[in-house]
Amino acid sequence: MGHKEHKEKAVKNVNCMVITVSDTRTEETDSSGKLIQTLLKENGHIIADYKILQDVPVLIRDTVAEAITGKYIQAIIINGGTGISKRDTTFEAVDSLLEKRLEGFGEIFRYLSFQEIGSAAIMSRASAGVYKDKIIISIPGSESAVRLAMEKLILPELGHLIWEVNR
Repeated sequence: MGHKEHKEKAVKNVNCMVITVSDTRTEETDSSGKLIQTLLKENGHIIADYKILQDVPVLIRDTVAEAITGKYIQAIIINGGTGISKRDTTFEAVDSLLEKRLEGFGEIFRYLSFQEIGSAAIMSRASAGVYKDKIIISIPGSESAVRLAMEKLILPELGHLIWEVNR
């Protein structure tokens, strides 16, 4: 079966959890989390849960692990905490859970980001993978990075990823 046939089998309505990792954002000020939710809904996906978490690795890990125990969440999209400052720990928290890594996601995100912002793209630790048959995606928290990741990578492949991980 070719790529086109696989894409035709993509799940149309994915149940998603959106997590914003930030020590300062609130529901009112979380423009990136709102953008992710809006884009998901516009593309037929379902927001099953939404949380704002402080950048504390154990909190991120525990929240993701608890969320995927319910059958209703198929994908978790996390924004924020993917840089290299001392407070950026999302990558370590998520990476410690992943059973399969989609290395191409981070590589392509950084390539696309490089085209927009230049060499600063090397500081992004965007990543994606599989944890207990759920898709976990971690992207930077800026609105421009969120839009780039959602429009160029996540939305075109989300349903396909869910179909693949469950077959």
